[in-house]
Amino acid sequence: MKRTASLLAGALLSMSATALQAETLKMAYDADPVTLDIHEQLSGGMLQLSHMAFDPLIRWDRNLGFEPRLAESWERVDDKTVRFKLRDGVKFHSGNALTAKDVEFTFERLKNSPDFKGIFAAFDSVNVVDDLTFDLVTKEPFPLVLNNATYIFPMDSKFYSGKDENGNAKDMLVKHGNSFASRNISGTGPFTVVSREQGVRTEFARNADYWDKDSKGNVDKIILTPIKEAPTRVAALLSGDVDFIMPVPPTDHKRIDGNDKVDLVTMPGTRIITFQMNQNRVEALKDVRVRQAIVHAINNEGIVKKIMRGFATPAGQMSPEGYLGYNPDLKPRYDLKKAKELMKEAGYENGLSLTMMAPNNRYVNDEKIAQAVVSMLAKIGITVDLKTMPKAQYWPTFDERAADIMMIGWHADTEDSNNFYEFLSACPDADSGLGQYNSGNYCNPEADKLMMQANVETDPAKRAELMQQIEQMLYDDAAFIPLHWQNLAWASAKGVEIEPVVNKMNFPYLGDLVIKR
Repeated sequence: MKRTASLLAGALLSMSATALQAETLKMAYDADPVTLDIHEQLSGGMLQLSHMAFDPLIRWDRNLGFEPRLAESWERVDDKTVRFKLRDGVKFHSGNALTAKDVEFTFERLKNSPDFKGIFAAFDSVNVVDDLTFDLVTKEPFPLVLNNATYIFPMDSKFYSGKDENGNAKDMLVKHGNSFASRNISGTGPFTVVSREQGVRTEFARNADYWDKDSKGNVDKIILTPIKEAPTRVAALLSGDVDFIMPVPPTDHKRIDGNDKVDLVTMPGTRIITFQMNQNRVEALKDVRVRQAIVHAINNEGIVKKIMRGFATPAGQMSPEGYLGYNPDLKPRYDLKKAKELMKEAGYENGLSLTMMAPNNRYVNDEKIAQAVVSMLAKIGITVDLKTMPKAQYWPTFDERAADIMMIGWHADTEDSNNFYEFLSACPDADSGLGQYNSGNYCNPEADKLMMQANVETDPAKRAELMQQIEQMLYDDAAFIPLHWQNLAWASAKGVEIEPVVNKMNFPYLGDLVIKR
């Protein structure tokens, strides 16, 4: 008995000695979330916030498989129904218990979100079976139920019910507005929002009642400081002012990689960077020859080599290699002579004038890329009036379609080609949400018809054939200006073990982050 007690005491002492102490993470992103309402905007920044303060039903793992989160299990009941079982005992930050009613509330809100309803256009309803069980029902057989379930971050229906101090509904969803949901938050996630000053600083604290007791993460406080300028962001890491930064510009990779106090983590990305040409604003852009001329005037490889320092892949289409829609025949097509011939054939031998807008802190080297494209278009007689601005200001102007040419980058968070078409190239439809980010107002009913067929086709080979046809149509039509797929890079101080928590989706799972000082 004495020996057993002695062994137990020794084991406890050993555990105590090896236990990781709670740590504060100081991180700098290029921007901070523009709102606390996770349904107000579909963007990388909002998904990053969602994974900090909320939890999805399921999430992507490192191999692009599915990992249970708030849903501990699921099964297909019939060709239109998948039944999910929620974890028992999960609580929101408010103290309210998570139930299937919260999932139903969240689903209805997603269906009404201008940004998210396109993702859920194929879905019919959430049917509550009991407190911890619900059915996710689609209108037709749908191949991407689990992919889309990664977007469902259950919201606290009791917390967001009723009226705020101004008499407005607490669950009211306002784009770029001041609402209760944009200022207040109650999720199930590993962190709560303690304080927030937009554009300056957001502070998070560990959720003491977090359900995931298996997480090895030891971060109990996060201070997020947005630093728009990449050199300043890198300097903050190298000086020790922050512990973790993203993105890391290609120009600083060697500098960081050669410093023994910091680590650089990189991986190939699937985010396509493009420009869209607004056919409703400019008559000339309705002519496929003009659009083709613009595409042929852009030296994708040159941009990747000189501006991206090789840290990107030149693109001729939206689907990256590995996606079902990837068409190996569609290559970048820089050809200045052909571009000039097309302009002449279209009757614009003497050129034309266009306006362009782009962010200056959203994508890697976004402002420099825009400036390079302006110079390239000048060679075929197109004069471009370029305006760049911070991300927080850019998105409202993008929604307004405020320029003839606008930059947009897109990562298909469903990891499926159809997500590109639904949001970036589908005929814009405010009711369904299709074409929500199609600032060019491009419309090809035949391509949309194939997109709809792919949405109900469960055979992967047949789906691939349909989506590769769409890519060919968009390519022939010069529906947009493809630039490159942006690679990903993060950097951290030694001991901040970011490699296991970063991913191709670019929303780090910071609840699992381990820091060893």
